[in-house]
Amino acid sequence: MADEPQRHRIDLMCPECGHHQSEPALVVSTQCRSCRANFQVRDGKAVKRHRPTARLASPMRDIAPLAPEARRPEPTPFRLTRPEPPRLHPILRFFLRQKPPREVICFNCSHTFTAVREAQSSQCPKCSGYVSLRDYRIDEPWNRRIQTRGDVIIMKTGVVSGVNIQCHQLTVLGELAGSVDCSGDLIIRSHGKILGKVRCRELRVERGARVEFLSPVNAQSVRIDGQVRGQINCSGLIVLEKRAQLQGLVRAAGLSVKSGAKHTGTIEIIQGSS
Repeated sequence: MADEPQRHRIDLMCPECGHHQSEPALVVSTQCRSCRANFQVRDGKAVKRHRPTARLASPMRDIAPLAPEARRPEPTPFRLTRPEPPRLHPILRFFLRQKPPREVICFNCSHTFTAVREAQSSQCPKCSGYVSLRDYRIDEPWNRRIQTRGDVIIMKTGVVSGVNIQCHQLTVLGELAGSVDCSGDLIIRSHGKILGKVRCRELRVERGARVEFLSPVNAQSVRIDGQVRGQINCSGLIVLEKRAQLQGLVRAAGLSVKSGAKHTGTIEIIQGSS
């Protein structure tokens, strides 16, 4: 720019401080070399830079009120909602429904607690003892002790002899010659003799079954629809269905004999537990 001819430059005076300086003839805006103020160049003269200003209107004075129908609706408050679960087929809902927890009685301290239905084992919250929740299905000769709070089923081809079975519910379809301790029900649907002691919550002898108890039976309730021989101690009610035949000593809080049922032996009515 210093090498430009003199005719291509103009002399400008700063509108702020009056300082004179030389600028190219085609300049549009520049800065004062003295006060550093910015100014514009129009028709070869320096003028102050135009600075636009904004005027704030006072509310409800410069703006006309909106009509009721033109007013913006108030925003609805945001609410966090859970998405609706997908609908399943009724058959799928039946198989996928959550099973209720099972009731477990500890083998060591007899403390009662609950565990997940699908669990295979648990720990007593009182004594920290291990409790197996495994289910057994016996369809062959068996001579090993069983201690679990799961369910045990002795199939028609299963033979259990000389062992003690501790479980929740025991269903006998085959042969059983041992002692039984059930926290749930003992269901008998076969013929045979049970040599050891029997203790359960409810004893059910199904129709057509014939069983002989060589040791006393202790139960909270008894329902017989087959043929039973032995001594039964029941803290609750004994019900003899119309095809029942019971022979032996009976101690119970009550005895219900339906038409067609038979009982041979001694009956002692005791005071039921409250």
